[in-house]
Amino acid sequence: MTVSIEDVRSAAGRIAGAVERTPCLHSRTLSRLTGADVWLKFENLQYTASFKERGALNKLLTLDSAARKRGVIAMSAGNHAQGVAYHAARLGLRAVIVMPRGTPNSKVSATRVHGAEVVLEGDTLAEAATHAHVLEAREGLTFLHPYDDPAIVAGQGTVALEMLEQAPDLELLVVPVGGGGLVSGIATAAKALRPGLEVLGVESRRQGIALAEGIAVEKLGELPARILSSLKIEIVATREESIERAIAALIEIEKTVAEGAGAAGLAALLEHPARFAGRRAGIVLTGGNIDSRLLASVLLRGLARDGRLVRLRVTLPDVAGSLAKVATLIGEAGGNIIEVEHRRVFDAVSAKSPDVEFMLETRDREHGAAIIAALREKNIALVT
Repeated sequence: MTVSIEDVRSAAGRIAGAVERTPCLHSRTLSRLTGADVWLKFENLQYTASFKERGALNKLLTLDSAARKRGVIAMSAGNHAQGVAYHAARLGLRAVIVMPRGTPNSKVSATRVHGAEVVLEGDTLAEAATHAHVLEAREGLTFLHPYDDPAIVAGQGTVALEMLEQAPDLELLVVPVGGGGLVSGIATAAKALRPGLEVLGVESRRQGIALAEGIAVEKLGELPARILSSLKIEIVATREESIERAIAALIEIEKTVAEGAGAAGLAALLEHPARFAGRRAGIVLTGGNIDSRLLASVLLRGLARDGRLVRLRVTLPDVAGSLAKVATLIGEAGGNIIEVEHRRVFDAVSAKSPDVEFMLETRDREHGAAIIAALREKNIALVT
């Protein structure tokens, strides 16, 4: 069982017109930031905001009429679930998606809205998969594996066909790994068309509960592993902090939302600049399905990391005007006060000298240091 360039081309013909031919665009600002010549493939612009639609649809279209009539089943807590649900509904097929019981409500709702029957079973993906196979046998459904299937791999490989047409001078493709369906499909197509083109896989250093949950997979699928081994594809790891930086950079610079796994390619460039310096690199933004609260947290952490969000604690005499004095000094120094919190009970040294914590927005780290210096010059007692 393997996948060829002919399989990828056939998949491209099948899915044409039913999935987005997403743009692959040059980023001047990210190129300056990373030192590479950066091109972005915006798979987060698919209807379900993920490349997973490609493989899911290709698999569905390869089923015979009997299998289509019986319906399909998948195990997924993320993008594969939505891709299967959406395209199964389009084709008039029954789709059952088994998700772990702890799956966020937003993901369950996003899958149900496409018309799938969602079954919540098991505390882990492995337990959900076991139940999915029970239902597969009991109800005669066809199981759609998220990555360990030649039709899935071939469908994902269509990303490479588009990238090499849209940006033919690319020297390197940087692809998140996970179970390996996308990177093995892309490598299959890219190496057949351009043997000298490098394909680099990116995985998260942190497994399990991770920001890049889409690639926090314990091991590659058997088929993707064989393909990557035969093509000698290198895989690098990236830190959570780099992935957070990449998500923030994509929003601030490109005005586009990427989930953790979707930003992993850019994270690799940010973390290993020497590895990519001066090279024409195509990065696949694999998906944009990130929880809103998590995204807000990532952005705020990024501001704090860059010194643009600063927390100051000062000890003030409990007399009229003391708080206004400090606030005025901060304003005169150009700081924007976002939050103020009095600490009179647990942290205060004295009942007559409460601590007050300020959260400030600043231009950069140097500006924050200048505000602190201005407060100290006026003998404001800063708590370190």
